[in-house]
Amino acid sequence: MLTTIPKMIQKVASLWLMILCSTASFAQQATWIWYPGDFEIWLGNAMQNRRTERSSFLPPFWKLDSHYNLIDFHKDFNLSAPETVKIFVEGQYNVKIDGKAFEGYPTSITVPAGKHKVSLKVFCQDRVPAIFVQGKTIVSDASWLVTYEDKEWIDETGKASDQSGTTWLNAGTGNFNDPKMPPSKFKLATKEQFATKVSKQKQGLLLDFGKETFGFVQLKGVKGKGIISIFYGESSEEALDTARCETLDRLEVNQSVKKTRSPTLTKAFRYVYVVPSKGVSLDSVSMLYEYAPVKERGTFRCSDAQINQIYDIAKYTLHLNTREFFIDGIKRDRWIWSGDAYQSYLMNYYLFFDSPTVNRTLWALRGKDPVTSHINTIMDYTFYWFLGIYDYYQYTGDKAFIQQLYPRMQSLMDYCLARRNKNGLMEGLAGDWIFIDWAEGLSKKGEVSFEQLLLARGLETMTLCANLVGDQGNANRYQKLAAEVKTKLFDYYWNAEKHAFVHSRVAEKPTDNVTRYTNMFAIFFQYLDKSQQEGIKQHVLLNPAIQKITTPYMRFYELEALCALGEQSYVLKEMKDYWGGMLALGATSFWEEYNPSKKGTEHLAMYGRPYGKSLCHAWGASPIYLLGKYYLGVKPQTAGYATYSITPALGGLNWMEGTVPTPTSEVKMYCSTTKIQVTGTQDGVGTLSFKSTIAPSCAEGTIKDLGGQNYSLTVEKGKAYTISYKHD
Repeated sequence: MLTTIPKMIQKVASLWLMILCSTASFAQQATWIWYPGDFEIWLGNAMQNRRTERSSFLPPFWKLDSHYNLIDFHKDFNLSAPETVKIFVEGQYNVKIDGKAFEGYPTSITVPAGKHKVSLKVFCQDRVPAIFVQGKTIVSDASWLVTYEDKEWIDETGKASDQSGTTWLNAGTGNFNDPKMPPSKFKLATKEQFATKVSKQKQGLLLDFGKETFGFVQLKGVKGKGIISIFYGESSEEALDTARCETLDRLEVNQSVKKTRSPTLTKAFRYVYVVPSKGVSLDSVSMLYEYAPVKERGTFRCSDAQINQIYDIAKYTLHLNTREFFIDGIKRDRWIWSGDAYQSYLMNYYLFFDSPTVNRTLWALRGKDPVTSHINTIMDYTFYWFLGIYDYYQYTGDKAFIQQLYPRMQSLMDYCLARRNKNGLMEGLAGDWIFIDWAEGLSKKGEVSFEQLLLARGLETMTLCANLVGDQGNANRYQKLAAEVKTKLFDYYWNAEKHAFVHSRVAEKPTDNVTRYTNMFAIFFQYLDKSQQEGIKQHVLLNPAIQKITTPYMRFYELEALCALGEQSYVLKEMKDYWGGMLALGATSFWEEYNPSKKGTEHLAMYGRPYGKSLCHAWGASPIYLLGKYYLGVKPQTAGYATYSITPALGGLNWMEGTVPTPTSEVKMYCSTTKIQVTGTQDGVGTLSFKSTIAPSCAEGTIKDLGGQNYSLTVEKGKAYTISYKHD
């Protein structure tokens, strides 16, 4: 079972997934293999169904797909000599060579010399059908072909097929290279931690672990007969409010010998209020902190101590919400939301550069065909899924993942296109949730411009990916559709007098309402000319009359748009005011929502509940992305950092330094008002661009004068440069 109890995981070393989902290279190392996407769907189901509210099971409210129960695996080999092969399987199975089955369930077979097809058919319901095959040259890896016996003829999307018309795909894989540790035994790492403060209350003990955390409470030396109640809180108020706290556990005790007891499910908390009933005693309380052992590869430090603190808390916030997948919040909802995950992908590229978690999350969100609803039931979240793939390829250059996912991209886009109205635009239908943002009075009626903009970008993603897999016919079709949607976006929604896109059309008439959403996305999507960008900056983004954004979710994009317009000095102040405001209130991780006008315990409330707000939400960690991409100024220009740009922007800082990870290396940067030091990644060639009021110099390279105090320098692979210049 995925619901792991602490005593099973205390002595187990971490086994962190490195899901490759890739056919880029087929290593000789044997590994567990499965039908692509199935492990991720199975694991997602297990994780998302752990949520409770006040000890009541609370599952997701959208459709959950399941893994295929019956899978056929095969590969052709040409052996110069006979080979003995060991076999490990999750499920019931048979083994065949050239179509002839062995008796029973063999754990070892001998394959004769010559050309032979080795195949296994596996049935498993409670876990994902998976195999591990280990010989000298015969090993299970991503080069094996798999099918769920769908009997469909292939098309030009890159699937392979045998003569019967069965669709075969390359197997899904991960870093499960131990035959005794199959995918079903996956678990996160844990380590024991202790409270920083313990205080006696009327009925029990209140423990403060010093900061937001996640894991299993451990009750040591438990003895007696009765109930131990455990009340969790991200604040002391929540933990002590036993009638209204969001999460709790009640452990039944009936033992005469002291033992360590723990709940079976992890919880998020800073404070824990432990109340034993009469007749029950315990010696002490600690916790097992559960975490994903991802490596922090990105760094940032600068002359502003508050920004450094904001960056550190943002890192911790993202790490807490990086689990089996990128989730929204560790207290609530603990689900995989596509809009939340999309932001986590971007932050991840500047901190962990952990492609496997991105891959897992994309697979789990997509689910299976046929498509019957939007991802998470939300129209915009479906489009964010496409955006995530677009960015994933730009940062990683992982073409093989795109090839494997492409058929499901097609079917999801077909679903979207089939739901357009008579004007060829997206409009909410029965069952659709148009979310956009938590904002009072935000209209979702009619043809909302934000959805059309996201559709255009989704179609651009499809164009890119169709070209990557050689599907030229559909690439042309998607490109044409994208151009049509962009034309309608400007024809129907652009208001020259307001210098902005209006929010929506109702009954085929544009409304007068201007909101920030479409306008700020259009900037960093590069859909606008300079005049339009400047108009939006002045009349929307810097206009206090336009409805303000209060969620970190959309502040992410608002500040990105301003950074893209060169407003780093303004954004730095906004980061200090907004995220610094949370720090001033004692935040140890960043929140789901922050409204400076609220007071006291009002900051804890949301959704009509006194503690409904999550005080650790992934979308609160956006300074990681902003500081890496728009201050250090590092971003890929072509896939996988084959070429990249470095455009440092101090934004009022005296100096800054940091590291931006790339697929196999990193870019190192230091920038002050008089000196820039940069070391290029081993993945590609960069272009450093900067302004200087004096003629700059560099002993390690040739600086190009671009005119107007603008200069550039080519940064070769792995080479270090020091530039003397003057920043005004």
